[in-house]
Amino acid sequence: MLTISELYIYPIKSLGGVSLTSAEVTDRGFKHDRRWMLVDEQNRFLTQREFPQMALLKVLLKSNGIHVQHPLNGTVTIPFNQHDHTRQQVAIWDDTCIGAFVDPELDAWFTTTLGINCRLVYMPDDTLREVDQRYAPEGAVTSFSDAYPFLIIGQTSLDDLNSRLTDPLPMDRFRPNIVFTGGAPFEEDLMNHTHIAGISFYGAKLCARCVMTTINQQTAVKAKEPLKTLAAYRLKNNKILFGQNLIHQGTGVISVGDSIDVLSTHQEDRFIVPQK
Repeated sequence: MLTISELYIYPIKSLGGVSLTSAEVTDRGFKHDRRWMLVDEQNRFLTQREFPQMALLKVLLKSNGIHVQHPLNGTVTIPFNQHDHTRQQVAIWDDTCIGAFVDPELDAWFTTTLGINCRLVYMPDDTLREVDQRYAPEGAVTSFSDAYPFLIIGQTSLDDLNSRLTDPLPMDRFRPNIVFTGGAPFEEDLMNHTHIAGISFYGAKLCARCVMTTINQQTAVKAKEPLKTLAAYRLKNNKILFGQNLIHQGTGVISVGDSIDVLSTHQEDRFIVPQK
């Protein structure tokens, strides 16, 4: 039996995650997940890949909005209800979409805290950013995520990786939305159509991992792992794969403890996990 054990959202792209016991599934992913994003002076997205110090910004959900904390520079609050501020095109990888600038005072705080000239943008409800159509049907949308609304990882997959490492790593290195227990390592690789609490989820593509997984989310220090070890047994077409991206059909609420019903699996052998 596959059971949801952890749920996460990342309200501001590439900042700290928030652990939830229940999460609302909206048209573009979990509610509040990556609806905000920091951009540079060219309105291009910022991530820990280039600026690992972003890991030190921790995020909390409060009744009056999102609280962002830094160990040396205090806390700011971002209201959930965004006014209709100036809108401009913003860039995430090769995509562009419309974002709304939030508040100059918040921009100043993030600029000082991170040491980067940056601005905070919000994705309005009428901004519909399509996922990569090579791997998903027309009309599937996401927020400011890298590419897809959800990432799922099995706990046994992390356990398998940690059995190969000298120093085990926590799940936060991989920034999933859904973590489940049960099943074999990398069982998520083969998930095609699943049901959770009456909502359909579909496997889009395996997630290619980058240097961000090597950043300690508590200290912002980079290392060689887990990419060095993963490359030895999770490399395909020059990409290191860990976890699967999902799209979905339907809305509602899913919770820790919900079962994952696998209705179909991918027929092709997309990835063969070798024995240790």
